[in-house]
Amino acid sequence: MPKPRVLVSGASGFIGLRLIMRLLLDKKYAPIAASRRITHFQGLCPVISFDLDNPDGLPDLNGVDVVIHTAARVHVMNESSADALTEFRRVNVAGTLELARRAAEAGVRRFIFLSSIKVNGEGTLPGKPFRADDTPAPQEPYGVSKLEAEQALKQLALETAMEVVIIRPPLVYGPGVRANFLSMLRWLDKGVPLPLGAIHNQRSLVAIGNLVDFIIICIEHPAAANETFLVSDGQDLSTPQLLKRLASALEKPPRLIAMPEWMIVWVARLFGKQALATRVCGSLQVDISKNYELLGWVPPITSDHAMRQTAAHFRQILVKHHD
Repeated sequence: MPKPRVLVSGASGFIGLRLIMRLLLDKKYAPIAASRRITHFQGLCPVISFDLDNPDGLPDLNGVDVVIHTAARVHVMNESSADALTEFRRVNVAGTLELARRAAEAGVRRFIFLSSIKVNGEGTLPGKPFRADDTPAPQEPYGVSKLEAEQALKQLALETAMEVVIIRPPLVYGPGVRANFLSMLRWLDKGVPLPLGAIHNQRSLVAIGNLVDFIIICIEHPAAANETFLVSDGQDLSTPQLLKRLASALEKPPRLIAMPEWMIVWVARLFGKQALATRVCGSLQVDISKNYELLGWVPPITSDHAMRQTAAHFRQILVKHHD
């Protein structure tokens, strides 16, 4: 029997790259890397030039069994576009739907869409986590565009034989992580005092290894068809707990100052960093019980192990830069 052919869009991105490598290691599937940057995979698997901005740059999907769509115009803390929603819609909605239509026409069996927890909203009350089947309440253009893409994909699934699986991860971390998580690693490594010792929130995160494992479960599991899932490490952490665990993984003492939350928010507003203050002070929890009940999936990697992997990679990069 030939191996199922699995095309991964955004294959050179943080999620896509690890997904391709895992598919190659598993040897159960024949991965195809679809990416703007095709040099990453030469000699490892078939590579297709792919540009979600350009309908003419979408790949030929004939013979493909499953598409895992990780490519997107991603959320950024400091949006520069004057009309962010239009830009997000152009790529995340129109581009996604065009790819999915072509997939359905080519006979692709399943389309797995990497959405975002921002479809559910920006935060939760303590002890009241988001659930996969909650009514969506996106508050920012990125989350709105992801919800609109989900809705269009669900409609396409009703009209065609192609199954759709939607996965909404929260913050994804792991070796090679960038953005705010990388900034935290740098601050902790340098011993910068952080005024976050008095925060009493709860946040769900997902290690890249856990996310990739869950995506692979969704490639074939029959019960995943036309379902929406949230995914996390299954262990929520407060901001101080997260910083202490990362510091321990870096073998550095955490330097946390107990500044009142209202003061952190006030200072953040002065510098136009309200979104960052929301992330470090607010709660965002997800309930992943549906994943176990429907698919029998539990996260295979503990958050402590994932943080040690992340810290080890960070230190290796530091050593290379110093050399």
